Amino acid sequence: MSTLATDPTTADRPADSGADAPGRAPLVFGGVPEAEGFAAVPITARDRVHFRVDRDLPLAEFRADLPDGVTVSHDEGEGLYRVDGPCGQGQVLADWIRAWCAGRDIGTVGLRAEAAVRRRAPRDLPPAFLEDLCRHYQPLSLKRLQRNASTLRMHVPDPDDLYQQVAEWVLKAVGQYDETKGVPFGAFLATQLSKWVHDLGRSAHGRTAADTENRQQKALAAFQAEHQRRPSERELAEYMGQSVATLRRNSQTVATLNGLRNLQSLDGGPDGAAEVLVPDSDEAPDQIMDEADQTLLSHALTAACAPDPTAARGQRAAQPNVLGWATWYLTTWGGQTKTQVSADLGTSVRNMNVHADRVERALKDRLTELSE
Repeated sequence: MSTLATDPTTADRPADSGADAPGRAPLVFGGVPEAEGFAAVPITARDRVHFRVDRDLPLAEFRADLPDGVTVSHDEGEGLYRVDGPCGQGQVLADWIRAWCAGRDIGTVGLRAEAAVRRRAPRDLPPAFLEDLCRHYQPLSLKRLQRNASTLRMHVPDPDDLYQQVAEWVLKAVGQYDETKGVPFGAFLATQLSKWVHDLGRSAHGRTAADTENRQQKALAAFQAEHQRRPSERELAEYMGQSVATLRRNSQTVATLNGLRNLQSLDGGPDGAAEVLVPDSDEAPDQIMDEADQTLLSHALTAACAPDPTAARGQRAAQPNVLGWATWYLTTWGGQTKTQVSADLGTSVRNMNVHADRVERALKDRLTELSE
């Protein structure tokens, strides 16, 4: 069965984009025509501050202390907080958030202010209008995403999680859709879906690595369509306008990205029943013992980066610490510096340090267990 299963109650609907075709009545949701519903709650500008934290943020307390007219939303999947306030107040809000978190020993990661962000709050739309709109566009979105099925299965393998992710994307599109541009909402949603699928890879493994993989895959597909065969390394480099050395370096980045995706033990959590067999040190050669030690250390590192089964779903500890694993592995065994890893994965050294510190704390406990 395909992961992208559509809602059986709407499976027979035509896969339209929501645009008003000639001779067809406008879409009506909750008794309100689609265009009128969006026009009644126009998109507005506000300043927005984005940030993450290195430990749990007491959201209720934070929300209660925010200045009047300022709101906060939390993307549990990405661990990202967004604080919205009046235009011209972005930097003031950023300084206030930094001070509030520092007063509670909470470190902020990637805190930045963005001016004049144009957004609409979906909750401001009439409830019946929003409910019917989501019910209509969610199965259409799932059908539209069939072309991205392999990528989606890689990042969102569970069908229930996928259905929830698509629902979140529909709401995200509602918040970003600008009815004054003259583009129907269905067409806007269709163009955004592919972009957001690509962003899944960026969020998980870094912007540079994900973009490099995307460019290489597009070039391979284009060359094969044109020549009916796979290109040699030199041919692919020429086709992409790169040197062979650059192509090899980028290919290593893509290989690292694919290796991280295949770390099933990170996704599945630590297996407490699994045993690591160690040879008898009195009988085994030194070389085998060295390899056994490396295996134990690698096993401890992977287990230290696995999700914490006791953590709540929205907490960062409930997600595999892939960036922490990459930082430790590539700097310990890969012979790279943190600056090089930062450039390859498209993230900051500071962000890498936050994730690596989490690994260090867990790794100390694992190594203590192994030494006993």
